[in-house]
Amino acid sequence: MALAGFAVPPWLAPWLAWGLAFTLTLVLAAWCTPRAWWRRPNARALAVLGGGTLAFGLLFSSLLPPAPAPVPVRAVVATAGPAAGARYRVADDLNLRTDRGVRAARMRVLRAGTVVTATGATDGDWWQVRARVDGRAVDGWASSLWLRRTDEGH
Repeated sequence: MALAGFAVPPWLAPWLAWGLAFTLTLVLAAWCTPRAWWRRPNARALAVLGGGTLAFGLLFSSLLPPAPAPVPVRAVVATAGPAAGARYRVADDLNLRTDRGVRAARMRVLRAGTVVTATGATDGDWWQVRARVDGRAVDGWASSLWLRRTDEGH
């Protein structure tokens, strides 16, 4: 909406329409009603102001251009999880569990310094990893908060 070269922001246009409706109602009420109606507050005066503002407000609002359609926002989700095959070092003794979460049964305790390989499956901070324990490959879930990239320092 533009007024004499001035662009009105879309959020301001309805406020201006209803403000103009109220002002026009006051002016017309002063001209078209008996002066005695306005000497003290009464229900009749309130009805004239409310009804006039509503009528003119709806009229002016209907003349406003339609609101622009919202632009759909595509969510970009950054994957913070590991790539399958990525290797990590256990920072401190870590429970390897049968499933995600602290309530899942503990299969093994991986000692600090153990190198694990990520399978790529994640659920929040829980990553599925594969570790070599006693010469056997063991898959389980571990908290990623205790895993460091192998290229990081201690």
